[in-house]
Amino acid sequence: MGRFQPGQSGNPAGRPVGSKHKLSERFLEALKKDFEQHGVAVIQKVREEKPDQYLKVVASLVPKDINVAVDPFEDMSDEELVASIKMLREALREQGLVLDDEETSRPN
Repeated sequence: MGRFQPGQSGNPAGRPVGSKHKLSERFLEALKKDFEQHGVAVIQKVREEKPDQYLKVVASLVPKDINVAVDPFEDMSDEELVASIKMLREALREQGLVLDDEETSRPN
């Protein structure tokens, strides 16, 4: 078994409340100041000297799940859409897949 009983700590005084949070705040503030002073130059240096690392950072910032919706009819005018529909109907009719215009009419 271990040296301590359940619920008993090896450091009875424990970590001071908020000390971890204060350390994080100080670290982030120092990082922010350093980046404000040197960030652009460092980015440029990494891009030039270690392009693989630069690309890795850029790739890590791109969302993993990108949904791109492409509407192939978005830029077509109504007249172009009607002409395309007529052409498709004719092609289907030639293959014997459409008997008359009622089969391809809009649903009610």
